[in-house]
Amino acid sequence: MERILSISIFVVLGFCVVSAQPNDASSADLNSYFTPVKWRSIGPFRGGRSVASTGVPGNDRTYYMGTTGGGVWKTVDAGGSWRNISDGFMRTGSVGAIAVAESDPNVVYVGMGEHAVRGVMTHHGDGVYRSTDAGKTWKKIGLDESQHISRIIVHPLNPDIVWVAAQGALYSPSKQRGILKSIDGGQTWKNVLFIDERTGAAELSIDATNPRIMYAAMWEHGRLPWKVISGGPGSGLYKSIDSGDTWVKMTEGLPKEMGKMSIAVAPSNPERVWALIESDSTKDERGL
Repeated sequence: MERILSISIFVVLGFCVVSAQPNDASSADLNSYFTPVKWRSIGPFRGGRSVASTGVPGNDRTYYMGTTGGGVWKTVDAGGSWRNISDGFMRTGSVGAIAVAESDPNVVYVGMGEHAVRGVMTHHGDGVYRSTDAGKTWKKIGLDESQHISRIIVHPLNPDIVWVAAQGALYSPSKQRGILKSIDGGQTWKNVLFIDERTGAAELSIDATNPRIMYAAMWEHGRLPWKVISGGPGSGLYKSIDSGDTWVKMTEGLPKEMGKMSIAVAPSNPERVWALIESDSTKDERGL
């Protein structure tokens, strides 16, 4: 019988930021530890806002950043300098997700279209791109109609197995949304988790100790001229134990009403799963 994981839930009406802290230090020690730390911008200074960035396993100086209007940028000196590596290859400049293959850092995937829905304008993308030379060149590998991609995960042992969390079209119903999987580097795709034409995947997480186990946050949403729609019957948290081929909806201990969510399994303890959930905590069980 499968073990039941402990799921820790944050129910929020807005946004919150959680900072990881050493668990063996007192509050006073933490204050003194972080007092000398100061934030500074390391650029690129004209790249615009960003919702996608990643490092490279085993290399603490190389990072990629995707902006919402300036394409993909790369640094090889820990942010001392940056250069754009997407111009001339990608047809749109809005980036939603970036992932570097752990088993082969030359393989990089980029999903287009920012996923953070805004009150003003959220620009769509044109699918997924792949590089096999650490960003020197790029090849379009499909999912042209996904429009907004929130997360890409590459199998830790095989750079050709990749999962894409597609949020989907913002202004209309669409079929190319949900969790899509490729086992041949993006030559072919299979939609392994599809709810309906208004529900997309807002987040995807993989168990660092067992890549067969995955978690997904599905979000029913949309954008009208006068409002942002967040939540509905399609929203929910799902788990897979067969590398994303099949999924089961999780309900125990979760609120009935769900808006946008994120979910992450702790790399240090796969039995601890964190979920950040948009919900109305003031309502009772009757929804009043």
